[in-house]
Amino acid sequence: MWRKLLLVCMIGIIEVHWSGAQAGLAQAEVGTDGRKIALVIGNGHYPGSPLGNARRDAQAVSAALTSLGFDVVAETDATPQRMNDAIAEFGRRLQAGGVGLFYFAGHGFQTPGSTLLVPAGVDARSPAMLVRDGVDLASVITAMSAPRPHQRNFVIVDACLTQPFESTSQFTVALPNQTLLSLATSPGKFAADGARHGVFTAAWLRELSESPHDDVAIMLQRVAANVTAVTHGRQRPWSASSFDAAVSLAEASPAFDAPRDIAELQAQAGSDTVIAPHSRGIMPKDSNEQYELTFWDSIKDSNYASDYEAYLKAYPNGRFATLARARIERLKAAAPKPAPDTSRAAPASTPPPQQQRPSAAAPPTPAPAAPAATAPAQAITKAAPATHSSGESKDCAACPVMVPLAAGSFTMGSNSDDPSEKPPHHVAIATPFAIGKYEVTVEQWNACADANGCPRLSPENNTVKNAPARDLSWDDAQLYVKWLAKVTGKPYRLPTEAEWEYADRGGTATKYWWGDPMRKGNANCKDCGDPWHKEGPESVGSFAANPYGLYDMNGSVWEWVGDCWHNSYQNAPTDGRIWDAPGCNMRVIRGGSWREGNDYMLASTRFKYSASVRQSQDGFRVAKDLK
Repeated sequence: MWRKLLLVCMIGIIEVHWSGAQAGLAQAEVGTDGRKIALVIGNGHYPGSPLGNARRDAQAVSAALTSLGFDVVAETDATPQRMNDAIAEFGRRLQAGGVGLFYFAGHGFQTPGSTLLVPAGVDARSPAMLVRDGVDLASVITAMSAPRPHQRNFVIVDACLTQPFESTSQFTVALPNQTLLSLATSPGKFAADGARHGVFTAAWLRELSESPHDDVAIMLQRVAANVTAVTHGRQRPWSASSFDAAVSLAEASPAFDAPRDIAELQAQAGSDTVIAPHSRGIMPKDSNEQYELTFWDSIKDSNYASDYEAYLKAYPNGRFATLARARIERLKAAAPKPAPDTSRAAPASTPPPQQQRPSAAAPPTPAPAAPAATAPAQAITKAAPATHSSGESKDCAACPVMVPLAAGSFTMGSNSDDPSEKPPHHVAIATPFAIGKYEVTVEQWNACADANGCPRLSPENNTVKNAPARDLSWDDAQLYVKWLAKVTGKPYRLPTEAEWEYADRGGTATKYWWGDPMRKGNANCKDCGDPWHKEGPESVGSFAANPYGLYDMNGSVWEWVGDCWHNSYQNAPTDGRIWDAPGCNMRVIRGGSWREGNDYMLASTRFKYSASVRQSQDGFRVAKDLK
C-alpha cells in the first residue's frame, strides 16, 4: 500500500495578518548588544522521497547568515530528538535578548490541528510515522515568543503548503510581537527546486548578496516576485509580519562589508531555472477518501496506541475515529505496569513468558543462556568461556556469541550516487578481530541493565528477548561495551566502520553479500521477503547468514560503529582502524533497518546520527580485539 504512495513535503499555512503599517516607518535598531542567533535545519534524508537540495540550502544559508553577524547553529538531516533539542536550546539562548532567525528546508505537512516539519529518517510513505514524529512549527514560534530585550524574530520555511489529510479550515495563531513569518509558497501549492537550491532559497541568497541592508519585508517582496516569475505563477511565496518598523538582517554588523562569501554562495546557486517543479511535495494520486483508507489499513493491526493517536491527529472526525479511540483505551488498559526493581531479588524459578510475534519460521536462539535478570555481575565475571566448533566463543552465559575473523583486505565504499561512499578505496585489516554473530539482543542488554551498567529499554520497542535491542544511542552502546569489558576482562568495543563493512561483505565484492541482484530471504527489510512485520524487526538469526557466518548485517536494525562521521572517504585510514575526531558528536550507523527497502541493504550503505540520539531503528553489535 504505502510503498506505492509518495507522500508530500508539505508545510501547512498559519493564517496571520499584518499588524502595523510598514511604509514610512523609521528603521528599527536591533540593540546595542547586537546579539543575532540563528537555527538552520536542512533535512534531505527521507526514505522513499529524498531531497537533494535541502542540505545544500541549509549550508548556504548558514554561511550567509554567519557573514551577516549571526551566531548560527546548523543541523542537517536532523532526527526528531535532534530537532526538538535544537529548538529548545534555541529558545533558551534567545532569552538573553536580540534577533532570532529560524530557517527550515525539507518535507512537512499539515494535520487539521498543526503544521509539522518532518525530521530526517522519517519515511514519507508511512503516515503514522510522519504524524507521530513530525515537529510542530508552533513549537518554534513558541520558543521564540517569550518577551526579551531588542526582540526580533524571523521564521523562514522553504517547503510546500499542501495538506493530505482531513479537510479543515485554516487555523489561526497570532504571531508574537516583532515577528516575521515567510513561507516559500502559498496555501495548497508546491515549492520548486533549482539546479542546486530551492528556487525560493536561491532568490533569497541573491538578495542577501546584493541588498543585505534592505528592509527584510521589502527584500522578501522581491524574492516573491522573482519566484513567481521563474515558476510562471505556479509558486507564490507568502509572508506575514507583526513588526512595527522596518528591519534589516545586516543591522548591528560593524564588520559587514559586502562579504565575498555570500556572493560566492549566490554564484554557486546558479540560475533560478526550475529543475523539479513539484520537488518539495508530491501528493499521493489517491482521492482523499482512498488516502484515509490507506492510512487506516497501514495501522489497523497495530498493537501500539501511538499509531491510532497519529490517525486521530490526521483524521479527528474520520470514519474510523471511534474505533481508533476504543483501541487506544483497550491498549492502555492492557499495558503492563512497570516491573519492580528485581536487581537485588532472589533469582526467579522460571523466566518470564516471552511475547511472541507471528513469524513464518521460528527464529533460532543465539545461545542458551540463563534469564538475564538472574545473572548478577559476579556470576558473569566468573563464567568460563564457551568455545564453539567453528571457532565461535562466548565469554559468559549472557554474553554475545563472537565470530573470529582473520586479517585481510577488501575494497571499501562504492561509485554510487552517494558522495559519502566515495572514493572506493583499498583497506587492509591489519589484525584479526572477533565480531558479534548477532546484534546485541534485548536479553543481553537486560543483563547489563540488571547490573546497573546500562539504562532500561523502552518496553514498547523491546518486549521480545531474542529480538535486537533498539532505540539505543551511540552513547548507550558505549555503556554496554564498557560493562561487557569490565565483567569479562576482555577488550570489547564497537567495530570500526572498516571492520563492519569487511565483516558484512564476507569476502565478496558485489552490491550485496549474496550478489548484485536483490534476492529475498537474505535480509530483514520490507522488500526482502518473509518473515517481515512493520511493527518491528524479527528475532536475530531469522534470515540467512553471510559467508562469514554473521546474521542480520543488512536490515533488522541500523548498527552503530565506532567511527566519527565524515562526509566522504577522502583521507580515510586504509588499515581498518577507527577514524575519529576530537569532540565528535556525529557517529556512523551501518546496514539499514527493517523499515527500509532493498536500496538500503547494500554493503556500502552508510548514514549518520548524533551520538546522543535514541532512535527506534538503531541498535548495534560488538567487536573484540584478538590477541
